Amino acid sequence: MTGTTSDRLAVRVFGGPTALFEHGGLRFLTDPTFDEPGDYPVPRGTLTKTAPSAATPADLGRVDVVLLSHDEHPDNLDRAGRALLADVPLTLTTPGGGQRLGGGAKGLADWESVELDRPDGGTVTVTGVPAVHGPSARAEVEPLTGQVVGFVLTGEGLPTVYVSGDNASLDAVRQVADRFGPVDTAILFAGAPRFPVLFDGAVIVLDSAQAAEAAGILGARQVVPVHYDSWAHFTEGRDDLVAAFAAAGLADRLDLGDRG
Repeated sequence: MTGTTSDRLAVRVFGGPTALFEHGGLRFLTDPTFDEPGDYPVPRGTLTKTAPSAATPADLGRVDVVLLSHDEHPDNLDRAGRALLADVPLTLTTPGGGQRLGGGAKGLADWESVELDRPDGGTVTVTGVPAVHGPSARAEVEPLTGQVVGFVLTGEGLPTVYVSGDNASLDAVRQVADRFGPVDTAILFAGAPRFPVLFDGAVIVLDSAQAAEAAGILGARQVVPVHYDSWAHFTEGRDDLVAAFAAAGLADRLDLGDRG
């Protein structure tokens, strides 16, 4: 993969953290969120969705695997997303999420892998990788924001794809880069979400400058950002990402995906 537009991974983005892509003949969906705009209660307040998804579950076609970074927040898995899981053969998520969701859900610990059969022969390997949903050590963060997992997809003759999940830790990104870098495509959750009641208002997922830094750490040839629009708690959006990647000299790597 050389990073030219024609050989980049085609990623459809639908708003929030939800994106669809094909890898090795299998179709993967990240963090499904399709509910209507409105207020959604959470333990420490309310999350406000400001825009509808660019598609409905019925528009997606076949989905083989859901890559669910975590199941505990409605901006990562909502009611419509939960309903969709019943029609998907496999959902990969956190160990705790695998237990809560049951059915076709499987939890992945750090560096645990599963091999998926490709329609044309061979396999895709999906490896769970560290993610930290807050600005400090996992042990301090998880009691407040919960477990999160990222994913790396590999396979013979296939590009390496990293899906960060709701991760705010560049140290976690460095661990991924040490094992799998350089990656061909990084689907980075960004948006700099903040809550005054959590961690003194520090970001709990990458901000735009950190996303650009993560791209450099990973040596990513293509970066598709998600999780930066459609919710009021995201404090940085498209323009911030474009500016940050330009400032880092990485504007040619940023790919805003196919909308809808």
